[in-house]
Amino acid sequence: MYVKKPFEHSPQDNAAADDRRAIKRRHLIYYLRVWDSDSNALLGHVVDITTEGMMLVGEHSIPDGRSFDLEIRLPDRSGSGQLKSIHFKAVTRWSHNDVNRSFYDTGFYFEEPPGESIERVRALIAEYAFHD
Repeated sequence: MYVKKPFEHSPQDNAAADDRRAIKRRHLIYYLRVWDSDSNALLGHVVDITTEGMMLVGEHSIPDGRSFDLEIRLPDRSGSGQLKSIHFKAVTRWSHNDVNRSFYDTGFYFEEPPGESIERVRALIAEYAFHD
């Protein structure tokens, strides 16, 4: 069984203690794919998400402070065949090796997300999150 080691912040972490997550992280029932909209490259899969940001697991480290136009492509649960997706701007906060050294965990915060995107993230959490 794969058990993820929690991320431990070092004293050199660029986020101040009072700037840490205030909203509970939500784990999803799917590892939804996240794409760089500009290059159409797969960056990784959502590990957890809030309305303020998310953590991905992917094959590559992503430099801190890099801005992205991202897209989460949602599974078609209706059977209609229509692709649903959420688009938003996000900036990397940190990236480090996962417990499985072949992968990297990367933290993103949403950069001035438009209201509609935040509502879609809330809907995504309501539909796809484990309810604990």
